[in-house]
Amino acid sequence: MKRVALYPGSFDPLTNGHLDLIKRSLKLFDELVVAVLENPSKKPLFTTDERVAMVAQVVKPLKRVRVMRFDGLLVHLAHRLGNPTVIRGLRMISDFEYEFQMAQMNRKMLPGYEVVFMMTDERLSYLSSTLVRQIATQGGNVRILVPPVVAARIRAKVKKG
Repeated sequence: MKRVALYPGSFDPLTNGHLDLIKRSLKLFDELVVAVLENPSKKPLFTTDERVAMVAQVVKPLKRVRVMRFDGLLVHLAHRLGNPTVIRGLRMISDFEYEFQMAQMNRKMLPGYEVVFMMTDERLSYLSSTLVRQIATQGGNVRILVPPVVAARIRAKVKKG
């Protein structure tokens, strides 16, 4: 039986921390679905289509990764996909408190819902998409924080302004 995991997020933009979790997840699961969230309540730097395209381009060499977009509740997506294990990254204890609450609520709505919490590599624990966006929009260099494809797209997006 194929072990499938689901890694949801906004990925605005995909960081080296996200990529690290994707690669490490493939050591535990046969297939990984990276689900890019379309959240109308946020003002993203990139459109959902741009984020899906960036993630797909970055993970293309990783043959067991599929990228898709979604909106709405995570449990609805998980149900449609056959209730795969959900991957969530934890950078610090405050992440755990939030993620734990969400996991408990999702489990209440979808029996059998399972989450694997993965600790971020300590060398990347400071890294977040929010910080990358802030640095980029203020003219800072984000090349060491994101994959090269993402850095190029950020530069192009910020120049267009």
